Amino acid sequence: QVQAVETGGGLVQPGGSLRLSCAASGFTFSSYAMTWVRQAPGKGLEWISAVNSGGGSTYYADSVKGRFTISRDDAENTLFLQLNSLKTEDTAMYYCANSLDEFPNALHTWGQGTLVTVSS
Repeated sequence: QVQAVETGGGLVQPGGSLRLSCAASGFTFSSYAMTWVRQAPGKGLEWISAVNSGGGSTYYADSVKGRFTISRDDAENTLFLQLNSLKTEDTAMYYCANSLDEFPNALHTWGQGTLVTVSS
């Protein structure tokens, strides 16, 4: 089956760090660009980061640039997001999805999400 499973979320204090993982299966992981999006309580979806199929190009929203790092391990079919210097406004459900490099905005194979809560 085609699947993406996000893990690694949890409760963390402001200034803390988390490492999110997205385990993919059912498609040729190395052939796809991968994206992280999030949805804060009561808000719409926000694109936060992406990496191309080769892993050589990364992209970040201004709100997370310099604090978050996206990476991928094609041998393990896994996407990562390192979250550092977390702020309360980073509280959200985090999702991963795949896309073709040619159509980067057409996101497919969404995971179920993992919840990040930043609170004192």
